[in-house]
Amino acid sequence: MELFEKLYDEHEKVQVRFVGFTTYDTRYDFGIVYTNMFFGKPLVVCMQTGRSALLDPRDIEDVEYLQKAFHIAEAQQAEDLALFFKEELPSAPFQTQYE
Repeated sequence: MELFEKLYDEHEKVQVRFVGFTTYDTRYDFGIVYTNMFFGKPLVVCMQTGRSALLDPRDIEDVEYLQKAFHIAEAQQAEDLALFFKEELPSAPFQTQYE
């Protein structure tokens, strides 16, 4: 009896972007992984906290989701982050991973 049933094991060369920026009161450092996995959503990793989220345009519009995902206390900070992501992340449509 095997303990684990492997669901997938993919190898992929991906594009990774590291970006740091500041707003009026906060510094951000993110790694953004562009991959074909995860329904085409980029994986965004906060380099300061290690928290990560898969973000598409609909996720970026949800400021409360950004607050929870990255543990941001102030709504204004999450709104600033949403503005950055709107400008910097691709607006590719949602893709189905399993066809």
